[in-house]
Amino acid sequence: MSKKEKNKNSEAIRKTSVGGQALIEGVMMNGPRGAAISVRKTNGEIVTESFPLKHARDKVKVLGLPFIRGIVNFIESMIVGYKSLMRSAELSGELEEENDPEKMSRLDKWLNDHMGPKMFAVLSGIASVFAVVIGVGLFVFLPTYLVDIVDKYCFQDSLTRFHALFEGLIRAVIIVVYMFAVSQIKDIRRVFMYHGAEHKTIFCYEKGLDLTVENAQSCRRFHPRCGTSFIFIVLITSIIVSSIVSIIFPELADSKNRILWILVKLILVLPVVTGISYELIKYAGRHDNILTKIFSAPGLWMQRITTKEPDDSMIEVAIASVKAVITDNPEDDTLE
Repeated sequence: MSKKEKNKNSEAIRKTSVGGQALIEGVMMNGPRGAAISVRKTNGEIVTESFPLKHARDKVKVLGLPFIRGIVNFIESMIVGYKSLMRSAELSGELEEENDPEKMSRLDKWLNDHMGPKMFAVLSGIASVFAVVIGVGLFVFLPTYLVDIVDKYCFQDSLTRFHALFEGLIRAVIIVVYMFAVSQIKDIRRVFMYHGAEHKTIFCYEKGLDLTVENAQSCRRFHPRCGTSFIFIVLITSIIVSSIVSIIFPELADSKNRILWILVKLILVLPVVTGISYELIKYAGRHDNILTKIFSAPGLWMQRITTKEPDDSMIEVAIASVKAVITDNPEDDTLE
């Protein structure tokens, strides 16, 4: 069998770096030509905006080195993702509808009439900070102190050396329950459907198929380079690294030093874990073997919650976005 025939019969003809993110009624894609946001407006029209991606590693070469680039890329992707999400709300017309006096709730009308747009901005900022605080409390403090409570009253402090393991397992359970709960919200479910459209379209491109709705719908919606997979690789890596740290410095695992333990994990351990996890997810995106299947499995399973089957209109939006970031030569985006 020729190389061409082998490629034709393989599930993915090429491994690419094209990636994306589901937005409000849209999809953001990034590729060799930069990034693009495609959104379906309330009138049914698809609007696409392209913009260049500027990376810190292009200015400071050391930031592009393995294990360092992970935390840098994570921060950059968070910034771009947040801006894209806000822009998609503007483009789709969702914000206009929310600000329509006829569609506002009584509370929103009162706030708008008595406080004005500046106060709305302040309240939005406070809400964002509050969301971060809740997130840290739910995913950082709660698992740590739950293990302490169970250990103290059920095991008489005999689980200290395994604290990182049980903490990680509880955190994983909390994340799964949280994602399942929010997936039941109508608006979030639509975002998850666009997430599925994003994956299907990327798979369609990687297979070398024509970017049509029919071809994209025939592809899988579970992708190994998804951020969901990254979350679980971070969890697994965190358990391993945290366990090693607690073995080397056993006093950190003592319940009396819990605040110090949390600070060490957030400030010192998290960047290391993110760097390692990024290299693992990058390796999984380039290779298909038993090792990558094992550490990608939890994230792929989780995508059954964070992605939903999209309708054809969503696939059309994802196709518009990916077409805006790819070149005429697919080799420009083929990973080595």
